[in-house]
Amino acid sequence: MAEKLPLGDISSYLNGLKTAQAKFTQVNDDGSLSTGTLYIKRPGRVRFEYDPPEESLVMAGGNTVAIFDAKSNSGPATYPLARTPLSIILATNVDLGRARMVTGHNSDGKTTTVTAQDPEHPEYGNIQMVFTDSPTELRQWVITDDSGAKTTVVLGDLRSGVSIPDSHFNIEMAKARQAPERR
Repeated sequence: MAEKLPLGDISSYLNGLKTAQAKFTQVNDDGSLSTGTLYIKRPGRVRFEYDPPEESLVMAGGNTVAIFDAKSNSGPATYPLARTPLSIILATNVDLGRARMVTGHNSDGKTTTVTAQDPEHPEYGNIQMVFTDSPTELRQWVITDDSGAKTTVVLGDLRSGVSIPDSHFNIEMAKARQAPERR
């Protein structure tokens, strides 16, 4: 039986996670499944490349989240990163010990689950992160957005310390690539 991982250890792990890549399976709020590849470059950048037939792209960079839908005739939907629970793990300095940030912290003997929210804006939703220990590793998260919809992301083999070009997180470049396809 594994002990519950301390919040300080989890914060240190996330702060030490500068780049990472993993295959993922996403369980959407309607029960449908999506798969793809996740790229993280902390602070502030993430990219979800969805496998066909989905052909969607979600990326965060420059304090903005952009959702590209290949079926859409308009540009990407954009949101401030700070208004999403994902901003908690992409922050420059993750501090899960911050007052009122963690609303749940427990262990089932195999994993440690931490539920966190922006203490200044709990209405933005929350993120529930699941970690294994020995070594500490992020295995999945569940984001509950401001409308109560839940999206679960289960990570495959998370490879950290990988080289990821900054262009992977450039929303303007992705918009330019998408524009000719809409004509």
